Amino acid sequence: MFMSGYFFSGSSVAKLDEKGRFVLPQSMRYGLVEEGKCEFVIGLGLGGCLAIYRKSVIDQIVEKFKQNQHVAKFQKFFTLFFSTLHQTECDKVGRVAIPASLKSAIGIHKEIVVAGVMDKIELWPKEVYDRNLRNLLEGHSPDMSLAKMTEEAFALLNQETPAAPVQQTAQQAPSEINPLYMGSIPAKV
Repeated sequence: MFMSGYFFSGSSVAKLDEKGRFVLPQSMRYGLVEEGKCEFVIGLGLGGCLAIYRKSVIDQIVEKFKQNQHVAKFQKFFTLFFSTLHQTECDKVGRVAIPASLKSAIGIHKEIVVAGVMDKIELWPKEVYDRNLRNLLEGHSPDMSLAKMTEEAFALLNQETPAAPVQQTAQQAPSEINPLYMGSIPAKV
């Protein structure tokens, strides 16, 4: 049963078996249960990871996206996003099978980091997660420093209205603002 106010947090390393399955931590499995079932959706996430969403979260996303389903600038994103979503569930021991197409898309081989991030669970190739974390903590992140990101994130707590969406400029290629590629594009100097 999904509890209002619940959010995913924490991280752990998991190994994939020969069938491409990993064991989802028990605390995260509990957070995915809705109406007595541990069924969920897995697909491409932001910045080069996979994301696991509760079915109710995907339902909310679908309702919002339906309002813009015939807007040309969103068609490629909608096709990519929805064509990579896979409805699935845990087996009796808590294993989740990652579809081969998704493993290939983000370069998952044997080990992943399972990270709880608010209303979703992110799955990262371990080497990518470790590199991103190391670069961020050491101040080598091309995107932003940890101090700056922390300051901006906590500033959101004082906002009364949502932040304005990112607008594409003439100098930006579409892939530079596409959230599916965030973090994987080299910074311009």
